[in-house]
Amino acid sequence: MMHPKSIFKYLKMKANRLGQSLVYSVLLMYYAWKRPDTPAWAKRVILGAVAYLLAPIDSIPDLTPFIGFTDDISILSASLLAIAYYVNDEVKGKAKNAMSKYFDTVDVKSIEDVDDKL
Repeated sequence: MMHPKSIFKYLKMKANRLGQSLVYSVLLMYYAWKRPDTPAWAKRVILGAVAYLLAPIDSIPDLTPFIGFTDDISILSASLLAIAYYVNDEVKGKAKNAMSKYFDTVDVKSIEDVDDKL
């Protein structure tokens, strides 16, 4: 996987533009990727989704507010659903704890919306 520092640096720089649901989704994928029992195919799905988010070339430019991230949200959501089995309570707990690094106030509703889809 990409170096975690580059992922976390990207999240820190763009957290407010990405929104809490998207940041939480990335954190869920990261902590699922770190689980030793997550299979290689699921780790490749995670790698592809996170790489797409970090890629400077995008099908819809990220410069436009909200609309620019709709493709990223779609890719991350589909990928998260594909690996949902590996997103256990421990992964969710770590992701929730990490949210405070990126946002002064964590919107519980945004987190619940993502969790409800899993």
